[in-house]
Amino acid sequence: MAAPLGRIIIYTRKIPEMAAFYARHFAYTVTGTEGDRIVELTPTRGGAALLLHPASARQKEGQALVKLVFDVADVPAFCAACHDNGLRFGALHQADGYVFANARDPAGNSVQVSSRAFAGR
Repeated sequence: MAAPLGRIIIYTRKIPEMAAFYARHFAYTVTGTEGDRIVELTPTRGGAALLLHPASARQKEGQALVKLVFDVADVPAFCAACHDNGLRFGALHQADGYVFANARDPAGNSVQVSSRAFAGR
């Protein structure tokens, strides 16, 4: 039986900043329910939802064990548009038929934009 990935929980102490970051740069819609500690970010163009959950005092933010990868057909153009909105990606990297670039969200988590999904593999 298959079970598609539907949500990713990100533990953070910066929920408002994180919600604004993903809404602004990756077109997520922010929703929350009164009394619920979790803020849900829903993608406007398909993909997994992000759930922002308050981190405990013992949890460390920005660990590099997980990287969120966003599929983008034109990585240089996307990075340029993000730069105009205040998000700086690192160098563009050429891989086996695709391009990618890396950045960090407000909590220090690794994010990447990649054209790998469009590489015609």
